[in-house]
Amino acid sequence: MHSKKIIIIFFSLFFSTLSHSASMNMIGEKGDPNRVDRVVNIKMYDNYYEPNVVKIKKGETIKFIVENLGELVHEYNIGTKEMHVKHQPEMQKLIDHEIILGDKIDKIKMKKMSKMDHSLGHSHANSVMLEPKKTGELIWKFTKDINLEMACNIPGHYETGMVGNLITY
Repeated sequence: MHSKKIIIIFFSLFFSTLSHSASMNMIGEKGDPNRVDRVVNIKMYDNYYEPNVVKIKKGETIKFIVENLGELVHEYNIGTKEMHVKHQPEMQKLIDHEIILGDKIDKIKMKKMSKMDHSLGHSHANSVMLEPKKTGELIWKFTKDINLEMACNIPGHYETGMVGNLITY
């Protein structure tokens, strides 16, 4: 019975990873830090981004330097609207497990809990999650001619306007 459980866990992780990889390929790919075409500074405030529209040439690799100037934990996530909607329950789990605590991220608990549920590790090439007054970076290559959103998927943030447009041309 124990080996059957392991096989089921393996396949569910394998297929969720494949599904996540397919989603990522649909919107571009992790950028090479040695091939950055441009740097874009993003400021996160409580429930909005500045700027909230970024125009990007197809094929361009952008290094986003993201600074959280708000009072709460925020996320900078690149995806389609559908991807954000799908990601929001994962972010709710971070709240439910008390990993996101308003203005703090319990990184020790996150690491421990991610061993049981990898989604609690919040480790995605298209996303950075930051505590207040922290800065992070994300390098993304926009290989597709697709308009995307930058969004914070922490419960309630997307719904109150913490979303912007990434327009490829």
